[in-house]
Amino acid sequence: MNLHDWIDELCDVLDLETEVDEGLLNDLATLSHDQVDHLAGPVTTYLLGFAAGATEAGPAAVERLAAKAQELAESWDRPADEAAADDDLEVEVDLDDTDLGLDGDEDDEDDE
Repeated sequence: MNLHDWIDELCDVLDLETEVDEGLLNDLATLSHDQVDHLAGPVTTYLLGFAAGATEAGPAAVERLAAKAQELAESWDRPADEAAADDDLEVEVDLDDTDLGLDGDEDDEDDE
């Protein structure tokens, strides 16, 4: 199985009707990783997809959104291998009080 097959299967599982430009996503993820932070790649591509879905963007609009993210990453002033002052901060999160919406029990007002 190759990446294209994975994307097709994942879209089926997630019930998505979309085309994915693997090259664009890979380039943007790599750039974000290299210019911003090692975790910025997947976060950047996730947010690009979220923005594309929220605006019902077609392929040309996705490319424009990706160009904006690319411009930001290219202008980022902190090299990826340079630690930031806040990288060592510890954050406590009580997941017992956090509804991640993963249990399927959330009330959906649109269904009423």
